[in-house]
Amino acid sequence: MKKVLNIINSNAVINIMQKAHISGDFLPWRDFLHEGPVPENFNLAQLSKIRAHFIHEQGFGKFADIHQDFKNRDKRLANYQAYDKIILWFEPDLYDQLQLIQILAWFAKQDPTKNPPLTLICTHNYLSDCSQQEILTLSLYEKPITAVHLALAKKVWSAFREPTPLSWFGLLEEDTSSLPFLKDAIKRMLEEYPNTNNGLSRSEHEALLVIANGKEKPYEIFKAYQEQEEKKFMGDIIFWKILDDFKKYKLTRSKENGHKLTLTPLGKRLLQGKENWLKIKPIKRWIGGVHLNPNNLWCWDIKKRNIAKYYYSNVLSSLLPIK
Repeated sequence: MKKVLNIINSNAVINIMQKAHISGDFLPWRDFLHEGPVPENFNLAQLSKIRAHFIHEQGFGKFADIHQDFKNRDKRLANYQAYDKIILWFEPDLYDQLQLIQILAWFAKQDPTKNPPLTLICTHNYLSDCSQQEILTLSLYEKPITAVHLALAKKVWSAFREPTPLSWFGLLEEDTSSLPFLKDAIKRMLEEYPNTNNGLSRSEHEALLVIANGKEKPYEIFKAYQEQEEKKFMGDIIFWKILDDFKKYKLTRSKENGHKLTLTPLGKRLLQGKENWLKIKPIKRWIGGVHLNPNNLWCWDIKKRNIAKYYYSNVLSSLLPIK
C-alpha cells in the first residue's frame, strides 16, 4: 500500500477525514498568514519562529509550545520523501490560499527529481462543513500539481512577502488560472489594507456596519460578518480582536455585562467617513511583508480599486497620496 501524506489547513477536518477512511497521515498547516509578519529573506524554520512569536503576542498560547508545534510541522514536511504521494487539501478562501502558496513555493525549491507525486484537491467546498460522504466525493476532483503550479506559487509567495504591496497588486494583471481561487484571494488581501474613506480594513468596516444594523451579541455579529464575505476566511479568534479594538477605542459600548454591543457616536461618525480610524488608532500592523505604520502607510482605494502609499495629515484630518 502506498504511503500517503495529506496536508490540510487545520486540525478541524482530520476527524471527518479519518471517519471517511481517507488513507494516510495528516499534516495540518495551522497558520493564519493573513495576519502578522511574513517578511522576505527568511527560510521556513526562521519564518516559523517569527510566526510563533506573533501568535504568542496575540495571546494565543505560550511561545515555546507554539514554536514547538511549528518545528514539528516543518520536520514532518522536510520528511516528504518518505511518502509515495502527497495530497494537498485546501479551501477557496484567503486563509487557505495563502497556506497553499506557501507550501507549493516550498516544494518549488526542492529537487523535482526527488519529489513524490503531488496532487491538489481544492473546490468551492469548505472541508470542515463536509460530511464523510462529501469528503470522499471531493477525491474525484484531485488534480496533479505541475511545474506551472509550482512556478506560480513561488512568484505569488515572493510577492506576498515583499516590503511593499505593489507586486502583490500587480498579480491581478497576471494569469493565475492554474490556481483558480487565487485571484480572489489576492483581491481580498488588498481589501484588508486601510481604505481611503475612513481608514478601516474591509473586515473592520463590515463588522462595524453589522453592529450599526442592529446585531448586538458578539457571536451574532461574527456570523453576520461572515455572511458578507464571498468566501469566509476569518476565524472567530481573530474576529474577537477586532471587537476588542472597537471597545478599546470607544467605537462601541457594552451593555448587559458585555454580552451586547452598540455603536457610540464616534463609531457612527467613523462609518459615515467623518472620522478616520488611522487618527483614532495609529496603525502598527503587518500584512505579509508590508509593515504598515504611520511612516509606511499603504491604503486601498475602494472606488478606484487601487493600492497606493499615503500619509495622514493631522492638519487636514485626511489621507493624502504620496506622489
